[in-house]
Amino acid sequence: MSDILVHTEAGVLTLTLNRVDKKNSLTAAMYAALADALDAAAGDAAVRVVLIQGDPAIFSAGNDIGDFLRASAAGPAGDAEGADEAAIALDEPVFRFLRGLAGFPKPVVAAVCGPAVGIGTTLLLHCDLVYAGDNAAFSMPFVNLGLCPEAGSSLLVPQMLGHHRAAEALLLGEPFMAEAALEVGLVNRVVPPMEANTIAQTQARRLAAKPLAALVETKRLLKKSNQAVVLERIEEEARSFRRLMRGPAAREAFAAFMDKRKPDFAGL
Repeated sequence: MSDILVHTEAGVLTLTLNRVDKKNSLTAAMYAALADALDAAAGDAAVRVVLIQGDPAIFSAGNDIGDFLRASAAGPAGDAEGADEAAIALDEPVFRFLRGLAGFPKPVVAAVCGPAVGIGTTLLLHCDLVYAGDNAAFSMPFVNLGLCPEAGSSLLVPQMLGHHRAAEALLLGEPFMAEAALEVGLVNRVVPPMEANTIAQTQARRLAAKPLAALVETKRLLKKSNQAVVLERIEEEARSFRRLMRGPAAREAFAAFMDKRKPDFAGL
């Protein structure tokens, strides 16, 4: 069975993260499938709304650490910061997905239950409606892995949380729960976990019943003031993320994770 389930009904394209045995950790193949689905949906008149959901117990544990280990084994990134390095970073499946999501013209709804780690949280910044189970736990522990924020989160999280709470979330990697996410506006509503996917589907169908041109234009206007700078920040983060991922701190963090030990960042 596929790790990404794709289903279209009543104008709603539902993308379900379906790797629960691995805590819905996202692989390059999953990012590619998500990116391809969004690309197709953008031009498909039968799709009016996209819904992204996981399992009532887990949304996503973030990027698959095995993928990170393989990428970090490529060796030091060197000092390249030019167009070639940028093009390589932005062509990777994860960043294709993030660009596709950030620029998606139609409404995007998400249902989030359980842990939402790393990109499991930052992808929500680009959704229009988010419904969270009361068991949802959000975290962005990029620095703890020797990495930097992605998905435009270094811009969008301070805008949403304010600098000091953003610093707790991004510098310390402090998790926050569903009610805190509701308070700062990351989610629209907190519901029992077994109801989250159903409520999100109901809201997605309500949107799909509305005139598409009006939905698309309203979303464009809502995002217009921030859109260009968000896409620019996603690109800048992608270059930095790729460089740091092949650095010594990230390699130590990934190895420590696999060895089930505390990483040693002394001197790094």
